[in-house]
Amino acid sequence: MLEKLRSVEEKYLELERKLSDPDAAGDWQVYRKLGKERADLEPVVVKYREYQKTKTEEEENRGLLADKDPELRALAQEELAVLAKRLVAIEEELRKLLVPKDPNDEKNIFLEIRAGTGGEEAALFAADLFRMYCKYAEDQGWRVEMMSTNATGVGGYKEVIALIEGKGAYSRLKYEAGVHRVQRVPATEASGRIHTSAVTVAVLPEAEDVEIEIANEDIRVDVYRSSGPGGQSVNTTDSAVRITHVPTGLVVTCQDEKSQHKNKAKAMRILRARLRDQLEEEQEAQRASERKGMVGTGDRSERVRTYNFPQNRVTDHRVGVTLYRLDGFLEGDLKEMIDALASHFQSLALSKRDA
Repeated sequence: MLEKLRSVEEKYLELERKLSDPDAAGDWQVYRKLGKERADLEPVVVKYREYQKTKTEEEENRGLLADKDPELRALAQEELAVLAKRLVAIEEELRKLLVPKDPNDEKNIFLEIRAGTGGEEAALFAADLFRMYCKYAEDQGWRVEMMSTNATGVGGYKEVIALIEGKGAYSRLKYEAGVHRVQRVPATEASGRIHTSAVTVAVLPEAEDVEIEIANEDIRVDVYRSSGPGGQSVNTTDSAVRITHVPTGLVVTCQDEKSQHKNKAKAMRILRARLRDQLEEEQEAQRASERKGMVGTGDRSERVRTYNFPQNRVTDHRVGVTLYRLDGFLEGDLKEMIDALASHFQSLALSKRDA
């Protein structure tokens, strides 16, 4: 680990030298890239230097153990005990900092929520989840932009897609992907019987234009009139847009805007994110044999969380965390659960790196 840390510090110093070069300052894109690389390494370097300083203090106190003054030796012994604990804590932080950072962590996301089994009740819960994530995003100071909706007649969503813009959006919400199960008595249930429904959540990092290039000949664009619940027309012009990516068969529709151009622009952003996600999934599949230990921890087809209304309980099955405050959770108080998930998957990454 120390060799790796020395290498990181050398790279950091080299970046500082490049940033002080007038040629770099003259090219904004180069300067910005170097600045970002330096900022990414800085937490590791700061913590490594703290480690070096603490090790120096430890060596100095060890030297005092041979002093003739018994009082000074006792003080040195006490200080060594404190320094030993501090070094253990610093080393643990350094191990975490050295885990390769997910390049998508700082990106905006497309949040896609779809009703699964359970009919209208699933659609209503999809709306509840969407509201929950909007509340959480608001608390984080993030911006939420509705991209596409397929609403039902009683306030639910068969599908809702939103863009969430904000620093670290992907890093905090990426573990929300999967099947979310709800157990509650539907408003339409006269006998009071508890129903179980399911909603799927997908979290896709927004892809930049330079990452995913889409050729005009690879897409088919169809326009039609927007429709609301029950199929009735909600617009008198052909403003709704359906884009089909011919090579993959991916289809994206947008009809929320009155402008055809705005709907097309939104649909292209969603399509780009889905293509990027598909590419990453293909790359992950190629590495599947290397990560058998993580099978069952992030597959979107699996149930990841259960929301039990009669017990006011929410349980995440990946980390075994249960909170008996479902009401507050649905109001966007997700921090405790997200922190537990982040810690769990970081531990998996650490064990994988050290294996």
